[in-house]
Amino acid sequence: MCAQSPPEIAQTICDVGCKKTKLQLGKMFILAVLAGAYIGFGAQLSTAVKVGLADVVGTGFANLVGGAVFSVGLMLVVVGGAELFTGNNLISLACCHGKAAWSGLLKNWIVVYAGNFVGSVVLALIVFGGFYAFRDPGAMGTLALNIANAKVNLSFAEAVFRGIACNWLVCLAVWLAASSKDTIGKIFSCFFPIMAFVAMGFEHSIANMYFIPMGIFIQDFAGVAGAGANLNWMGFLGINLLPVTIGNVIGGVFFVAVLYWYAYLQGKKE
Repeated sequence: MCAQSPPEIAQTICDVGCKKTKLQLGKMFILAVLAGAYIGFGAQLSTAVKVGLADVVGTGFANLVGGAVFSVGLMLVVVGGAELFTGNNLISLACCHGKAAWSGLLKNWIVVYAGNFVGSVVLALIVFGGFYAFRDPGAMGTLALNIANAKVNLSFAEAVFRGIACNWLVCLAVWLAASSKDTIGKIFSCFFPIMAFVAMGFEHSIANMYFIPMGIFIQDFAGVAGAGANLNWMGFLGINLLPVTIGNVIGGVFFVAVLYWYAYLQGKKE
Protein backbone atom coordinates (compact mmCIF):
# COMPACT_ATOMS: atom_id res chain seq x y z
CA MET A 1 0.00 0.00 0.00
CA CYS A 2 1.31 3.46 -0.87
CA ALA A 3 2.52 5.69 1.95
CA GLN A 4 0.43 8.68 2.95
CA SER A 5 1.52 12.11 1.82
CA PRO A 6 2.73 14.62 4.46
CA PRO A 7 -0.64 16.45 4.56
CA GLU A 8 -2.36 13.09 5.06
CA ILE A 9 0.09 12.20 7.82
CA ALA A 10 -0.73 15.48 9.54
CA GLN A 11 -4.44 14.65 9.43
CA THR A 12 -3.79 11.13 10.76
CA ILE A 13 -1.67 12.49 13.63
CA CYS A 14 -4.45 14.98 14.38
CA ASP A 15 -7.12 12.27 14.49
CA VAL A 16 -4.99 9.93 16.61
CA GLY A 17 -4.08 12.73 19.00
CA CYS A 18 -7.74 13.52 19.55
CA LYS A 19 -8.46 9.87 20.37
CA LYS A 20 -5.55 9.70 22.80
CA THR A 21 -6.97 12.52 24.93
CA LYS A 22 -10.21 10.57 25.31
CA LEU A 23 -8.73 7.26 26.48
CA GLN A 24 -10.11 5.88 29.74
CA LEU A 25 -7.61 6.72 32.48
CA GLY A 26 -7.01 3.16 33.66
CA LYS A 27 -6.30 1.93 30.14
CA MET A 28 -4.15 4.99 29.45
CA PHE A 29 -2.03 4.25 32.53
CA ILE A 30 -1.59 0.54 31.74
CA LEU A 31 -0.58 1.31 28.16
CA ALA A 32 1.89 3.88 29.53
CA VAL A 33 3.40 1.31 31.92
CA LEU A 34 3.90 -1.01 28.96
CA ALA A 35 5.55 1.75 26.93
CA GLY A 36 7.98 2.51 29.76
CA ALA A 37 8.93 -1.16 29.90
CA TYR A 38 9.27 -1.39 26.10
CA ILE A 39 11.69 1.55 26.02
CA GLY A 40 13.53 -0.08 28.91
CA PHE A 41 13.93 -3.27 26.89
CA GLY A 42 15.54 -1.22 24.14
CA ALA A 43 17.80 0.50 26.67
CA GLN A 44 18.93 -2.79 28.21
CA LEU A 45 19.54 -4.36 24.80
CA SER A 46 21.63 -1.34 23.82
CA THR A 47 23.70 -1.72 27.00
CA ALA A 48 24.15 -5.47 26.53
CA VAL A 49 25.42 -5.31 22.95
CA LYS A 50 27.87 -2.49 23.69
CA VAL A 51 29.79 -4.39 26.36
CA GLY A 52 33.42 -4.36 25.22
CA LEU A 53 32.43 -3.32 21.70
CA ALA A 54 34.12 0.08 21.73
CA ASP A 55 37.48 -1.56 22.49
CA VAL A 56 37.16 -3.57 19.28
CA VAL A 57 35.46 -1.27 16.75
CA GLY A 58 35.73 2.19 18.33
CA THR A 59 33.26 4.36 20.24
CA GLY A 60 31.45 5.72 17.19
CA PHE A 61 30.58 2.36 15.68
CA ALA A 62 29.68 0.97 19.11
CA ASN A 63 27.21 3.85 19.55
CA LEU A 64 25.79 3.12 16.10
CA VAL A 65 25.17 -0.52 17.03
CA GLY A 66 23.67 0.49 20.36
CA GLY A 67 21.33 2.90 18.61
CA ALA A 68 20.31 0.33 16.02
CA VAL A 69 19.15 -2.17 18.63
CA PHE A 70 17.63 0.48 20.92
CA SER A 71 15.07 1.16 18.18
CA VAL A 72 13.27 -2.05 19.13
CA GLY A 73 11.76 -0.09 22.02
CA LEU A 74 9.83 2.31 19.80
CA MET A 75 8.91 -0.54 17.44
CA LEU A 76 7.21 -2.28 20.35
CA VAL A 77 5.39 0.93 21.27
CA VAL A 78 4.21 1.78 17.74
CA VAL A 79 3.39 -1.68 16.42
CA GLY A 80 2.38 -3.31 19.68
CA GLY A 81 0.36 -0.34 20.86
CA ALA A 82 1.32 1.66 23.95
CA GLU A 83 1.32 5.22 25.29
CA LEU A 84 4.72 6.96 25.26
CA PHE A 85 5.06 10.48 26.65
CA THR A 86 7.62 11.64 24.12
CA GLY A 87 5.62 10.44 21.14
CA ASN A 88 2.45 11.88 22.67
CA ASN A 89 3.96 15.35 22.38
CA LEU A 90 2.40 15.14 18.91
CA ILE A 91 -1.06 15.43 20.50
CA SER A 92 -0.33 19.16 20.53
CA LEU A 93 -0.92 19.17 16.76
CA ALA A 94 -4.55 18.18 17.37
CA CYS A 95 -4.81 20.92 19.99
CA CYS A 96 -3.40 23.53 17.61
CA HIS A 97 -6.00 22.45 15.06
CA GLY A 98 -8.80 22.77 17.61
CA LYS A 99 -9.70 19.10 17.46
CA ALA A 100 -8.46 18.22 20.96
CA ALA A 101 -8.60 20.19 24.20
CA TRP A 102 -5.38 21.38 25.84
CA SER A 103 -6.77 20.07 29.14
CA GLY A 104 -7.02 16.62 27.52
CA LEU A 105 -3.41 16.88 26.40
CA LEU A 106 -2.24 17.76 29.92
CA LYS A 107 -4.25 14.88 31.38
CA ASN A 108 -2.69 12.48 28.91
CA TRP A 109 0.83 13.76 29.52
CA ILE A 110 0.55 13.52 33.31
CA VAL A 111 -0.93 10.01 33.33
CA VAL A 112 1.37 8.70 30.60
CA TYR A 113 4.50 10.23 32.11
CA ALA A 114 3.70 8.61 35.46
CA GLY A 115 2.95 5.28 33.80
CA ASN A 116 6.15 5.41 31.74
CA PHE A 117 8.10 6.01 34.96
CA VAL A 118 6.51 3.03 36.68
CA GLY A 119 7.10 0.71 33.71
CA SER A 120 10.72 1.78 33.29
CA VAL A 121 11.63 1.38 36.96
CA VAL A 122 9.78 -1.94 37.31
CA LEU A 123 11.74 -3.35 34.37
CA ALA A 124 14.96 -1.97 35.84
CA LEU A 125 14.22 -3.85 39.07
CA ILE A 126 13.48 -7.05 37.14
CA VAL A 127 16.71 -6.83 35.12
CA PHE A 128 18.69 -5.86 38.21
CA GLY A 129 17.39 -8.96 39.97
CA GLY A 130 18.20 -11.15 37.00
CA PHE A 131 21.72 -9.93 36.25
CA TYR A 132 23.21 -7.79 39.00
CA ALA A 133 21.65 -8.33 42.43
CA PHE A 134 23.02 -11.77 43.30
CA ARG A 135 26.41 -11.85 41.59
CA ASP A 136 29.31 -9.69 40.50
CA PRO A 137 27.77 -7.19 38.03
CA GLY A 138 30.77 -7.61 35.75
CA ALA A 139 31.45 -5.62 32.58
CA MET A 140 27.78 -5.06 31.74
CA GLY A 141 27.09 -3.71 35.20
CA THR A 142 30.08 -1.40 35.00
CA LEU A 143 28.92 -0.09 31.63
CA ALA A 144 25.37 0.47 32.93
CA LEU A 145 26.81 2.36 35.90
CA ASN A 146 28.98 4.52 33.64
CA ILE A 147 26.05 5.33 31.34
CA ALA A 148 23.93 6.48 34.27
CA ASN A 149 26.78 8.45 35.82
CA ALA A 150 27.46 10.34 32.60
CA LYS A 151 23.81 11.34 32.33
CA VAL A 152 23.60 12.84 35.83
CA ASN A 153 26.73 14.91 35.24
CA LEU A 154 25.43 16.90 32.28
CA SER A 155 24.82 20.60 32.80
CA PHE A 156 21.23 21.82 32.75
CA ALA A 157 21.72 23.46 29.34
CA GLU A 158 23.40 20.38 27.86
CA ALA A 159 20.53 18.18 29.01
CA VAL A 160 17.89 20.56 27.59
CA PHE A 161 19.54 20.85 24.18
CA ARG A 162 20.18 17.11 23.92
CA GLY A 163 16.55 16.56 24.89
CA ILE A 164 15.34 18.90 22.15
CA ALA A 165 17.31 17.09 19.45
CA CYS A 166 16.25 13.69 20.77
CA ASN A 167 12.52 14.20 20.69
CA TRP A 168 12.65 16.03 17.39
CA LEU A 169 13.86 12.71 15.98
CA VAL A 170 11.56 10.53 18.09
CA CYS A 171 8.48 12.45 16.97
CA LEU A 172 9.72 12.31 13.39
CA ALA A 173 9.92 8.53 13.79
CA VAL A 174 6.28 8.43 14.96
CA TRP A 175 5.36 10.83 12.15
CA LEU A 176 6.98 8.60 9.53
CA ALA A 177 5.39 5.47 11.04
CA ALA A 178 1.98 7.11 10.65
CA SER A 179 2.60 7.28 6.89
CA SER A 180 2.56 3.49 6.60
CA LYS A 181 -0.30 1.02 6.93
CA ASP A 182 1.90 -2.10 7.08
CA THR A 183 4.13 -3.41 9.85
CA ILE A 184 7.37 -3.41 7.85
CA GLY A 185 6.91 0.23 6.93
CA LYS A 186 6.32 1.17 10.56
CA ILE A 187 9.42 -0.78 11.67
CA PHE A 188 11.69 0.96 9.16
CA SER A 189 10.15 4.32 10.06
CA CYS A 190 11.10 3.73 13.70
CA PHE A 191 14.54 2.32 13.02
CA PHE A 192 16.48 5.12 11.36
CA PRO A 193 15.53 8.18 13.45
CA ILE A 194 15.88 6.26 16.72
CA MET A 195 19.21 4.77 15.69
CA ALA A 196 20.34 8.30 14.83
CA PHE A 197 19.41 9.94 18.14
CA VAL A 198 21.03 7.21 20.24
CA ALA A 199 24.18 7.09 18.13
CA MET A 200 24.53 10.88 18.42
CA GLY A 201 24.16 10.80 22.20
CA PHE A 202 20.92 12.74 22.62
CA GLU A 203 18.79 12.45 25.77
CA HIS A 204 15.40 10.70 26.02
CA SER A 205 13.49 11.23 29.26
CA ILE A 206 11.76 7.84 29.27
CA ALA A 207 14.91 5.90 28.39
CA ASN A 208 16.62 7.71 31.25
CA MET A 209 13.90 6.45 33.59
CA TYR A 210 15.51 3.06 32.95
CA PHE A 211 19.19 3.91 32.52
CA ILE A 212 19.64 6.05 35.63
CA PRO A 213 17.65 4.02 38.18
CA MET A 214 19.57 0.96 36.96
CA GLY A 215 22.84 2.76 37.69
CA ILE A 216 21.54 3.75 41.14
CA PHE A 217 20.54 0.15 41.93
CA ILE A 218 23.95 -1.15 40.83
CA GLN A 219 25.77 1.47 42.88
CA ASP A 220 23.65 1.19 46.04
CA PHE A 221 22.82 -2.51 46.15
CA ALA A 222 25.41 -4.34 44.06
CA GLY A 223 28.39 -2.62 45.64
CA VAL A 224 30.00 -1.30 42.44
CA ALA A 225 32.14 1.75 43.17
CA GLY A 226 33.26 4.52 40.85
CA ALA A 227 30.17 6.65 40.31
CA GLY A 228 30.08 10.34 41.14
CA ALA A 229 28.19 12.19 43.83
CA ASN A 230 25.25 12.98 41.52
CA LEU A 231 24.21 9.38 40.95
CA ASN A 232 21.26 9.35 43.33
CA TRP A 233 17.53 10.01 43.10
CA MET A 234 17.87 13.77 43.51
CA GLY A 235 20.55 13.87 40.84
CA PHE A 236 18.38 11.76 38.56
CA LEU A 237 15.24 13.87 38.97
CA GLY A 238 16.76 17.33 39.21
CA ILE A 239 19.94 17.23 37.15
CA ASN A 240 18.79 14.96 34.32
CA LEU A 241 15.09 14.16 34.14
CA LEU A 242 13.76 17.71 34.57
CA PRO A 243 15.88 19.43 31.89
CA VAL A 244 15.69 16.47 29.51
CA THR A 245 11.89 16.45 29.78
CA ILE A 246 11.79 20.19 29.09
CA GLY A 247 13.97 19.64 26.04
CA ASN A 248 11.88 16.69 24.85
CA VAL A 249 8.71 18.78 25.01
CA ILE A 250 10.30 21.63 23.04
CA GLY A 251 11.66 19.23 20.43
CA GLY A 252 8.44 17.30 19.94
CA VAL A 253 5.86 20.06 20.31
CA PHE A 254 7.51 22.95 18.49
CA PHE A 255 9.87 21.39 15.97
CA VAL A 256 7.45 18.70 14.82
CA ALA A 257 3.84 19.23 15.91
CA VAL A 258 3.53 23.00 15.65
CA LEU A 259 5.61 23.43 12.51
CA TYR A 260 3.86 20.60 10.65
CA TRP A 261 0.46 21.84 11.82
CA TYR A 262 1.28 25.27 10.39
CA ALA A 263 2.62 23.80 7.15
CA TYR A 264 -0.21 21.36 6.43
CA LEU A 265 -3.30 22.06 8.57
CA GLN A 266 -3.34 25.73 9.52
CA GLY A 267 -6.33 27.37 7.89
CA LYS A 268 -7.70 24.04 6.68
CA LYS A 269 -11.33 23.34 7.54
CA GLU A 270 -12.43 19.93 8.74
